[in-house]
Amino acid sequence: MGDLAGKTLFITGASRGIGLAIALRAARDGANVAIVAKTVEPHPRLPGTIHTAAAAVGEAGGHALPLAVDIRDEAAVAAAVKRTVERFGGIDICVNNASAIHLAPLRETVMKRYDLMMGVNARGTFCVSQACLPHLLEADNPHILAMAPPINLDPKWFKGHTAYTMAKYGMSLCVVGLAAELADAGVAVNALWPRTVIATAALVMIPQVRPESCRKPEIVADAAHAILTRPSRAHTGRFFIDEEVLRKTGVTDFGHYAVKRGERLLPDLFLDGRDDR
Repeated sequence: MGDLAGKTLFITGASRGIGLAIALRAARDGANVAIVAKTVEPHPRLPGTIHTAAAAVGEAGGHALPLAVDIRDEAAVAAAVKRTVERFGGIDICVNNASAIHLAPLRETVMKRYDLMMGVNARGTFCVSQACLPHLLEADNPHILAMAPPINLDPKWFKGHTAYTMAKYGMSLCVVGLAAELADAGVAVNALWPRTVIATAALVMIPQVRPESCRKPEIVADAAHAILTRPSRAHTGRFFIDEEVLRKTGVTDFGHYAVKRGERLLPDLFLDGRDDR
C-alpha cells in the first residue's frame, strides 16, 4: 500500500470530525489538503474552524488551504476548486464528507431542514464531484470518495427519518452512477461507511447515544487512506465498511479506535451485518 505524499485532496466538511481526521491522516504522508467547510469563526457548540483544521494539517506534516465554502453554492464550490488548483497545481482526490443530519419523522421535519439535507448531502456531493472532475481526469490515480451508506431498502431504515435517509442515499446514488460513468476514464468512485457510530459533533442529533458507545473518527480516516492509495482503475463502484477495509489490510485489534475500550459499541444506521462487497 502506498501513501499520499504530494497528492492534493479536496475534502468537504473538513473542519472537524471525520473530514478533519481524513485530512490529518493524509497530512502525515505530506499531502496537500483543501479544507472546505463553512465554519470560519469559533462556534459556541461545535469544535474547530477551517483555520484550526489548517493549522493541525500543517503540524501533522501536510500543506493546507482553508476555504470557507457552502457546498450548496455552485459558484463558491467552483471558486474553491480554482483556488485549490492555483495553490497546489491540481486535484488528485475528492472526498465528499460534508453532510447534514436531522433524524425526525414526517410531522417534525420542516421543509427548511429537508432542503438543507438534500442540498448538502445529495446536491453538494454531485456539485463538488462535478467541479473537481476536470482536474481528476488529469491526475495519476484519481479518486472520489463519499461518506455514504450502502443502499438498504428495508423500511426500518426509513421509518422515523425518511428525509435523512433519502438525502444520504442521494450521496450513495451519486457513487453508483458516477462510478459507472467515470470507469473508462480511470476515476475511482467509492463510498465508505462506519461499522459503528462515530463520536463526532453529529451525536447531538442522535438521541440517547453516548460517546462511550462509539469509535473515534480515526478508524474511518485509516480506512479512507487504505482506499485512496489503491489503484483507481482496479477499485471502483464499491460500498466499503471501515472495519472490513482495515481487516483486509491486516488490522486485528480495533480496541484503540474505541472512545472507551471494552464498551459495547453501537452499530451505525443502514447496516444489517453485511459483508464487504
